[in-house]
Amino acid sequence: MTIWTPGDDGQADLTAHDSFVAGPPHNTFRRLRDEDPLHWTPYAQGEDFWSVPRHDDIARMIKDTDTFSSARGIRMEDQTYEEYLARRTFQETDPPDHTLVRRKLVRAFSKPAMAAYEADIRALCAEILDAALDQGTFDATKDIARQLPMRMLGRVMGLPDADLPWLVEKGDALIANTDPDFTTHVLDRMTTDEFRMMPFNSPAGAELYGYAQDLMASKAAQGDTGGVLHMILEPASDGSTITETEFRNFFCLLVAAGNDTTRYSIAAGIQALCHQPELLARMQAGDIWETAPDEIIRWATPALYFRRTATRDTQVHGKTIRAGDKVIYWFASANRDERVFDDPFTVRLDRQPNRHLAFGQGGPHVCLGMFLARIEVRVLFQELARRISAIEPAGQEKFLRSNFVGGIKELPVTVRLS
Repeated sequence: MTIWTPGDDGQADLTAHDSFVAGPPHNTFRRLRDEDPLHWTPYAQGEDFWSVPRHDDIARMIKDTDTFSSARGIRMEDQTYEEYLARRTFQETDPPDHTLVRRKLVRAFSKPAMAAYEADIRALCAEILDAALDQGTFDATKDIARQLPMRMLGRVMGLPDADLPWLVEKGDALIANTDPDFTTHVLDRMTTDEFRMMPFNSPAGAELYGYAQDLMASKAAQGDTGGVLHMILEPASDGSTITETEFRNFFCLLVAAGNDTTRYSIAAGIQALCHQPELLARMQAGDIWETAPDEIIRWATPALYFRRTATRDTQVHGKTIRAGDKVIYWFASANRDERVFDDPFTVRLDRQPNRHLAFGQGGPHVCLGMFLARIEVRVLFQELARRISAIEPAGQEKFLRSNFVGGIKELPVTVRLS
C-alpha cells in the first residue's frame, strides 16, 4: 500500500503547517532525499534553515551534540535567548546538563519499570475497547487512541483520574498550537507575544503550571513523596536542584508529549489496519508482537522533526553548514527512506531490522517514554485483534495542522466484532 499526500506535487513548503493537513508531504520528502539531501529551506517567519531528509544523515548527526546542539530550541520557530531560557526543558539542553536531569528519570521509565504496568495497561485496553467497539461506527482517535495514553499518564504521574481530560486538553493546546481545533491561540495566525515566556508560546502552559504547583503542594501535605514528579525535584549528584521554571516546563512536556505521541501511533496503526486488511490476520496469528510495535511507530512517526543549531562550521554533502545555522532533522522523511527500508510505504509487522528514528535513537535525547509506548501499542493491538473480525474506514481521516506533530486527529471507522 502506498499513501502519498493528496495535493503534494513534490514542491511543498515544509515551513507551512497547511502543507501537512492531509499528512506529511511525502512526494516532497522523496524528491529531497533523491535530489537535495541537504536542502536550504526558506522560512518566511524566521531564519532560513537546512533540511536533512535522509535517514543515515540524521542517524549520524543526531549523535554529534558537540556540532549540532539542542540548546537553542528544538522547534523551527525562532526565539530570543530570554525566551529559550523561559521555555526550555531538558530536551533543549546538551550533555552534561541533559545527562544530569535524565539520570533522575531513566530508572522510572526503564524497561523493567514500564513492564510492571502491563497488567494495568491490558485492563485499561479491555475497558476502552469494549466501550468503543460496541458502537460499531465511531471515531477511533477519540474513543480508542486518545483514551489509553491519557489514562496511563495518570498512573505514571500519580494524577487524579478526574483531572485527566482537562490535562490532555491543555496538552493538546500546547503541542498542537498550530491547529485551530485544539487551541484558540494559533501560533502562525495571531500575535502570541503575551505568552512568549510560556511553554510552546501558549497560555495553556500557564494553566498547567498552576495545576502542577497545586498538585505538588497537595502531595507534600499528604506526605506523598514518590513518583516521577518528585524524582525531578530531588537534588542532582552535584547538589543542584531544578528551578521553578524548569519544573513547570518539565511537567508541561510530560503532559503533552507523554500523551500525544502514543495517541497518534495508535491512530496510525488503526488506519493501517483499515487499508491493509491482511494486517489483522497477522495480528491474530500472534507471531509478530516482538516487531509489530516498532513498525506501527515507524509508520506513525508522531514527531515529524526536531531542530538542532550548528555550533561550528561543518561539511555535509559538499555544502557548508555555518555556525549558528538551524538544522532540521525530518524524521517523517527518514522513516520512509527507501535506502534503509524496503517498501517503506507498506506496513510490515515483521519488519526486522527496523532502524526507525521515531524515538530519536542513537543520540542522548532518545525518548524516555519509548518502553511505555511500545507496551501500550502492543497490548492495545493484541486486545483489538482478539475482538474484531474486520475494520474499515467510515469516512475521511483528518490530520493535525502541524509540521511538528504528525497525527490523525479524526479517524472514523466501522468494525465487525468476532
